[in-house]
Amino acid sequence: MQQQDIKVWDIFVRFFHWALVLAFTVSFVSEDDFMRVHAYAGYFIGVLLLMRVFWGLIGSRYARFSDFVKPPEVVGEHLKDVIHFRSKRYIGHNPLGGWMIVALMITLSLTAMTGLVAYAGEEQSGPLAFLAYGLPEFVFEGFEELHEGLANFTLFLVYIHVAGVAFESLVHGENLVRSMITGRKHG
Repeated sequence: MQQQDIKVWDIFVRFFHWALVLAFTVSFVSEDDFMRVHAYAGYFIGVLLLMRVFWGLIGSRYARFSDFVKPPEVVGEHLKDVIHFRSKRYIGHNPLGGWMIVALMITLSLTAMTGLVAYAGEEQSGPLAFLAYGLPEFVFEGFEELHEGLANFTLFLVYIHVAGVAFESLVHGENLVRSMITGRKHG
């Protein structure tokens, strides 16, 4: 008996995911030599995150935070099951994946916000440029260091996310990357 495909990821979730991958990559590699490109990629990330928060509240079933943000005890049980290679298959995000999304959204938001302040001080540009005329330089240097640290931590989370996707794909015999492209999973 052949399994039917189920529509899981709507077009917005897929657009958000791949646009975020591209924007984060562009911002990460353009940091020093192409500051304007870096800044615009950061603005785009900020807009994407705002849109995703909105979609997480009113979007399709599997896009909603209420579908994938689980209580800590559920996440703990899922983690135990993962360690013992007996994790349950989820149509949407599993409990660990749900919290990874939250962690990535938080770190990306903090990275974007600290970037806005650092950009204001370093380039006297951006929506917070007015701050450049009232705060001492060490404040902006601190925000720049924090911005870089958050970006590196975000990259670390991305590596964990990719490893988790690969692990779940192997354990459950499904191509999760393909499902994030097509929007469909096996039923």
